[in-house]
Amino acid sequence: MSLTVATHGFSRPPRHRAFRRNGEGASAVKLLLGGRAVANAALAFAVFLGGFVIYEPAPYELFLTGLLGIWVIAGMRIPRTVVPLLALLLLFNCGGIISSFQLDDWPRGIIYVATSLFLALSAVFFACVIAADANRLPLIFKAYVAAAVITALLGILGYFWVPGFHIFTRYSRAMGAFQDPNVFGPFLVPPILCMMHGVLSGSIARLPLRTAALLILLFAEFLSFSRAAWGLTVVSVLLLYMLMIINEQSSRIRFKYIALGFAGFAAIILLLAVAMHVPAIADLVQQRVKVVQDYDGGREGRFARHWLGLLIATGKPLGIGPLEFGHIFPEDTHNLYLKALMDYGWLGFYSWMTMMVWTVIRGFKLLFRPRPWQLWHQIAYIVFIGHVLMGMVIDTDHWRHHYLLIGIIWGCMALEAQWRRKRQPGMLARLAGQEKATAFPA
Repeated sequence: MSLTVATHGFSRPPRHRAFRRNGEGASAVKLLLGGRAVANAALAFAVFLGGFVIYEPAPYELFLTGLLGIWVIAGMRIPRTVVPLLALLLLFNCGGIISSFQLDDWPRGIIYVATSLFLALSAVFFACVIAADANRLPLIFKAYVAAAVITALLGILGYFWVPGFHIFTRYSRAMGAFQDPNVFGPFLVPPILCMMHGVLSGSIARLPLRTAALLILLFAEFLSFSRAAWGLTVVSVLLLYMLMIINEQSSRIRFKYIALGFAGFAAIILLLAVAMHVPAIADLVQQRVKVVQDYDGGREGRFARHWLGLLIATGKPLGIGPLEFGHIFPEDTHNLYLKALMDYGWLGFYSWMTMMVWTVIRGFKLLFRPRPWQLWHQIAYIVFIGHVLMGMVIDTDHWRHHYLLIGIIWGCMALEAQWRRKRQPGMLARLAGQEKATAFPA
């Protein structure tokens, strides 16, 4: 069987004993949830709910908490490869608990850290269920794309003030079923990459549907007017496009990718030109493309607050308490790494940075290895890297899809470890045979 399994669009990767479901734990989960199909449907529904968090606690938290509890009761197995992720995220949240007691109103900080802990456990959960069955990856992305398209349509309808949909916009910016356009925009990027890959390499029969979904997602992304999301989209699309060309062995298909890429670029430029003829869109674009906004510069602007926060952090190893920075300064940190120092202390900061660096280094090694889950890992890894960079100007510690991406990457890392263990005996046997064949006669 060839290892070069191209998962075009959403085709189901072939089964292999190296990444089938783990025995007893999976059986117990199937028993409690009523069968494998029901278990996978529940998992997909949890991912789908991640696109609708306009109110808190969102249905995503409530449903995933119950699902996680069922999986734990059923004996969910945590692979050794995922244990470091669990340990580092627990240390990160321990730092947040310690920091909470620096506040007079410490229960407020504990509630915030409880949300962080739930999201951390969600990353571990997704990593474990993926490690147990690699065939859940396309299912997860299907649910993600479905949620993204629906919430994108809500944002588009809200932007154009369709009656009853105005709650899906804020500050004349589309935000879908989220609380902030700056979260809505980055949420759409992984589905954009999925649809782009499907358009370039998928079947002709599904091309119209994927093209329509891609256009909806791109238009909603544009209407979010999030500079970070725009940059993330451009960089992510280019990186995945390059990986597709690099990993493709056929020169004919590589030429097809290049031709379609130029056609797609021309189509996007044309659509942008049409959109800029709408005065309200043109005015907001001109305002948003400024490198430094009014709230960025100045003595109390975003970048000045970053420097002052770093000075405070040097004398506060335990942190100052979750969300306390926004009470000291006019706004919150808008910097994930400064937020880690302020809200989770030095312990939380070093734990988070260790987890990020570990994910970046270990995940990079899998980008060019032909595996059935390669596409899904590439999409999650590319967007994760974008989030690492975005963390310098945005707080991403409570973005649900960010933890989903982390879980996908670590799940793929666990799959790779299983793959290598399953193939090692055969590899050793072949090496022994080669050594015997090349040995000199006595």
